Amino acid sequence: MKNKIKTHRGAAKRFKKTGSGKLKRNKAGKRHLLTHQSRKQKRNLRGSTLVFKGEAKGLIRALPYI
Repeated sequence: MKNKIKTHRGAAKRFKKTGSGKLKRNKAGKRHLLTHQSRKQKRNLRGSTLVFKGEAKGLIRALPYI
């Protein structure tokens, strides 16, 4: 019997899988030092976005069961 692969817990907290199997992430830059950013910048940081395809390959290895 093969060994189980451990899930990278830091990545598991940051990424979710969509129905089609792509990875979803939150945008960076919305935690602190927001006063110098324009309303438009802050508005565009809302919500989530998809992970770039090239970076997703390594993440899928870190998240085998998600």
